[in-house]
Amino acid sequence: MSWRAAWRGFLLVASLLLCALRFQGTALAAFLRGRRVTSRQRAEWMHDCGRIVLAAMGIHYRVEGDLPIGSTLIVANHLSYLDIVIASVALPCAFVAKEEIGRWPFFGPLSKMGGAIFVDRSSRASAWETADEMVLRLAEGVPVVLFPEGTSTDGSEVIRFHSTLFAPAVEGRLPVAPAAIFYERRGAGMESDLCWFGDDTFLPHLLRVLGVDDFMAVIRFGAAEVFPDRGTAAWRSHEAVTAMRSEEKSTAELPCV
Repeated sequence: MSWRAAWRGFLLVASLLLCALRFQGTALAAFLRGRRVTSRQRAEWMHDCGRIVLAAMGIHYRVEGDLPIGSTLIVANHLSYLDIVIASVALPCAFVAKEEIGRWPFFGPLSKMGGAIFVDRSSRASAWETADEMVLRLAEGVPVVLFPEGTSTDGSEVIRFHSTLFAPAVEGRLPVAPAAIFYERRGAGMESDLCWFGDDTFLPHLLRVLGVDDFMAVIRFGAAEVFPDRGTAAWRSHEAVTAMRSEEKSTAELPCV
């Protein structure tokens, strides 16, 4: 482990503890008023803590395009668990996450504090329960982020979008906004070095990321649309995200002048 990874690891743990304490303060204030922490408050908490966490990890970020507003389903490609932090920094939102994350030590409780909506991707019944929960969040005006590939990838392509969880937006005639996530390396290395996919285990990957210098995370939002059905929503959104990813790769490959 490099000294950079060790120092950033210390800062990361400290930042996560700070975030947990801040949430407890919010929860206590709500309890004293006889209320519960709202979905909007959880999204705002994630938004603030995302900045703290990325700073601790030494990750720079850039947000491009027009930010989705209110009751919008945001659909993005999926490269790593870091995508959740990157999207939350862009705007207050809720996330659909695989149920395994809810069982992770420390990160599981934090994701629950942030209002994550968990789904068992192997269960159709779980998917529809998740869709019902998404409807509630969207009704409260909280944007919901979905990774419809269903798994994280190495970034070489955007794989097919599953259409099931597009239902809350389609049936509610709500806008769907595509978002493309990129990891940029200023020095040697490739985007795939930072992606968490396949059989890569969590802790070694995290330590590798913490040791990287000049890491820029980018999220680019495309134009939101209202779609007539889930199938159209899935393939049109897939095309939009793929196009944004391809445009970024083409620009990155241009020679310097």
